[in-house]
Amino acid sequence: MEKYEQLLISLRRIIRAIDIHSRQLNKQSGLTGPQLMVMQKIAQLEAPLAKQVAQEITLSPATVTNIIDRLESRDLVIRRRSESDKRKVHLYLSEAGKSLLESSPKPLQEHFIKRYQGLETWEQSQLLSAVERIASMMDAEELDAAPVLLVGQIQDDESQH
Repeated sequence: MEKYEQLLISLRRIIRAIDIHSRQLNKQSGLTGPQLMVMQKIAQLEAPLAKQVAQEITLSPATVTNIIDRLESRDLVIRRRSESDKRKVHLYLSEAGKSLLESSPKPLQEHFIKRYQGLETWEQSQLLSAVERIASMMDAEELDAAPVLLVGQIQDDESQH
């Protein structure tokens, strides 16, 4: 088997593992990965603005706004206009949102991050360099992406709005 075929098989296995986990997350919690990330960030930050959430999870503000719209329509997130500056709208989890977040499974990347951080620094750098090169070879450097392992759900969240 050619080396490029071995690489493509490995990439496909990664995509499948991410897809399987994403489906399990959705089945167990009814949330997509990006929705879970947004809810986690709202819970971590104190009454954040949508743009703060977007910066924290490195997704575009438009993508995050669409995700928040979907979460708000499910009564999981509450938008509240600031008393001191009416231009600002702060985000909060509803009681249902807090409850769902507590019972939701952990994202796949938490397991990956622990293993990655257990590697020597040189090996972390080597893996990062190789995967960045692969992204470049696939003309994927400019795609909207968050530090979360998902397949196709960010676009799904945008199109479902």
